[in-house]
Amino acid sequence: MDGVLIDAMPFHAEAFQIAFREIVKLEIEKRDVFLLEGMPSPVLIKEIFKRNNLRSPNEKLISAISNRKKELFEEIQRARAFTGVKELIELLNCKNCLKAVVSGASRKEVESLLEQTNLSKFDLIISGEDLREGKPSPEPFSKALSRLRLKPSEALVVENAPLGVDSAAEANIEYIITLNNTPLELSDFRGIPNDPDFVSKRIFEDTESAGKFLVDWCCHDDKII
Repeated sequence: MDGVLIDAMPFHAEAFQIAFREIVKLEIEKRDVFLLEGMPSPVLIKEIFKRNNLRSPNEKLISAISNRKKELFEEIQRARAFTGVKELIELLNCKNCLKAVVSGASRKEVESLLEQTNLSKFDLIISGEDLREGKPSPEPFSKALSRLRLKPSEALVVENAPLGVDSAAEANIEYIITLNNTPLELSDFRGIPNDPDFVSKRIFEDTESAGKFLVDWCCHDDKII
């Protein structure tokens, strides 16, 4: 959702920055949050502590940072759908195409952002509450496949984050990458094939420019295409 459909990641990163600064006097880079995008908040918080060589936080501290981050995000976020996304979702309303949102965020947050941005035409939502493990575990995408009764070969993941790419690969699902406004470099996506053909055909500047690929992939048997 965030970073593919909705331009919300900068607000998540800023909210985490402020929460860590307020509660544990730790300065983190927004880039750190983009690198860990896809992890549920408690897991992301533990990873930030680990990467800063700090003692693992207890549950009370994790909860305090997580709750403060949620408050800050609600205060500062001005999320909007990326250019062309609404039109693309309409084009993907073809008979052969099932669409799922797979996110590590809470269901309340996912549903709120989708409603706020008028992006509600999805067949399934997988949120953090549905998962024992977040990305890069294969569970988020494997669970979506199971609930949609699809095989890995029948699905395509659209990702913008390294951990999401790793999750898709672990679930044996084909994927493409839409970079949108990420501050990350391709070198941060360590799991992608070292293949110029993959880079030229499966990595897109933004979600809008991936539109034709997605429509061709998902609606190729539909008469309207």
